[in-house]
Amino acid sequence: MALINVSNLTFAYEGSYDNIFEDVSFQINTDWKLGFTGRNGRGKTTFLNLLREIYEHNGSITAPVQFEYFPYNVHDTAQMTENMIGEICTDYEDWQLQRELSLLEVNDDILRRPFRTLSNGEQTKVLLAALFLNENRFLLIDEPTNHLDQHGRGIVSRYLNGKKGFILVSHYRAFLDGCIDHVLSINRANIEIQRGNFSSWWANKEMRDHFELAENAKLKKDIKRMEAAARQSTQWADKAESSKMGKGAAAARKKGHVGAGTKEYKAENPARCSNVAKIWNAAKTPQSKKNPPCSKTWTAPTI
Repeated sequence: MALINVSNLTFAYEGSYDNIFEDVSFQINTDWKLGFTGRNGRGKTTFLNLLREIYEHNGSITAPVQFEYFPYNVHDTAQMTENMIGEICTDYEDWQLQRELSLLEVNDDILRRPFRTLSNGEQTKVLLAALFLNENRFLLIDEPTNHLDQHGRGIVSRYLNGKKGFILVSHYRAFLDGCIDHVLSINRANIEIQRGNFSSWWANKEMRDHFELAENAKLKKDIKRMEAAARQSTQWADKAESSKMGKGAAAARKKGHVGAGTKEYKAENPARCSNVAKIWNAAKTPQSKKNPPCSKTWTAPTI
């Protein structure tokens, strides 16, 4: 068993302010058969190219195996198919090639035909056979079903199920279910690996999504309840403040009314008010001030 290590991988295209991957770390067993999933534009092909060291990046990718990419770029399609296979894999026995073609249900007479005369489906199968002839390779298989009908997809799925050590990109759920044992998924913030086929991964994803939706709904409900409580508290505070202000204004009006009445009375009855004031002041004067004690001793007259 060997491991492919991805550590703190960060990548963005030149001129872009957004990272495609940011501080991503995980490990891949080279015996695993991984289905690679994620929304279009999330970076599946970009990641495969990073494994192939096509782009510069931050972080590290270390692997004890070489990566091979499908579809293989055939430079000379006019050459015989057998010669083209020899360019991809230089060290194989004829019986090995015959075995691979048989598993893919391809007649060996195509080896003596120019590669460009093969149908798209036949080209796909021949290229897969040639790539798997190489030993100590980890295949990066990008959309092999583009030119296959349902029957052809079934053949290739069974073929891949008998292999090991690849990452497979495909939009066909049944195709993936038939040949993978792990799922590599690109999410919003990271890349995750889960054991199982695509259907089991999808079921877990739906459960997780439903849980997140329920949690979000609960959070929104809590926020609305807190907002309602805050509004009610504000209304109570405003009402209490208005009540205080109302009492103060009433007291001020009452005081102003009494003062105004007194001034009017004084203006109309000046003499009477003056007498009342004198009586009031006399009432407030202490008795000691009205009749002060004698300061001299009285002496009886002499007879």
